[in-house]
Amino acid sequence: MAKRLLCALLLFFSMLSLAWADGAPLRVAVLKFGTVNWELDTIKHHKLDAENGFSLQVQGMAGGSAAKVAFQGGEADVIVSDWLWVARQRAAGKDYVFIPYSKAVGGVLVGKDSPAQSLADLKGAKVGIAGGPLDKSWLILRAYAEQSAGLDLAQQTEQVYGAPPLIFKSAVSGDVDAAINFWHFMAKMEASGMRKLIDIADAAKALGLDPETPLLGYVVKGEMLRDNPDAIKGFAMASRAAKKILANDDTEWDRLRPRMNAKTDAQFDALKAGFRAGIPANRPIDKEAANRMLKLMVRLGGEKLLGQAKELPDGTFFMGGN
Repeated sequence: MAKRLLCALLLFFSMLSLAWADGAPLRVAVLKFGTVNWELDTIKHHKLDAENGFSLQVQGMAGGSAAKVAFQGGEADVIVSDWLWVARQRAAGKDYVFIPYSKAVGGVLVGKDSPAQSLADLKGAKVGIAGGPLDKSWLILRAYAEQSAGLDLAQQTEQVYGAPPLIFKSAVSGDVDAAINFWHFMAKMEASGMRKLIDIADAAKALGLDPETPLLGYVVKGEMLRDNPDAIKGFAMASRAAKKILANDDTEWDRLRPRMNAKTDAQFDALKAGFRAGIPANRPIDKEAANRMLKLMVRLGGEKLLGQAKELPDGTFFMGGN
């Protein structure tokens, strides 16, 4: 009897030791085929989660809305969204916190034979837009066109809204005259021969915004940050370590290539370059610069985009280093 009890105790403490070694589980809900999976795969492959005191559990979701529902319902600990959404939620009383992931943004592309050389040339054009009328890139572009060319893109172009893959196909086939798409589709569009008319980062800079401000990031709940700070800090450190690998190691990209849906070498190279260009600097976010962007979005998108947020809410950004 005593021997069986001793064996049971040894087994219990052995299992407990393994659980401690693996670290606290962290459930990250992301799009099944989103580019963030490249970073999360790198974290798991190199055991950066265990090294930083947590166990990464990736939950593939069919869409961004499904991820948010899982997060808000307690079925996920981390999702990916933009900090403007986090600011909106904080203004509504929800304690969400943003950890920077990427500063990559899209751009406006036209066909290689398009006569358009500037935004002014898009007057009367059919423009495909991924993300809908409140897409942040579209709003920034509208503000820039108004400032630089006195052009009201919303009134002086025909907009066609659709999911990123649909806009990609419409642009490459020539069904639209110009297209605004997410950065990874933009990379594929350029690899297919399309020409960049303007980068959203350049438009943002011309508007007095800081293009170095990461728009996309991981979102966690303030409650978890308070209750399990080591896991969240460890996740931020693992994210930064994975970015360092992806920024410098070409062989890591060769390993990831089957996950990247790159049809050609040109697409593969463009996706790799685009991801690397989007890696944010390892420093705290400039809150004043972020507040300038928020105020511009309030002016252009109003309550439909930002709800009650009029100023950057305190605590929006994770300041523990990443």
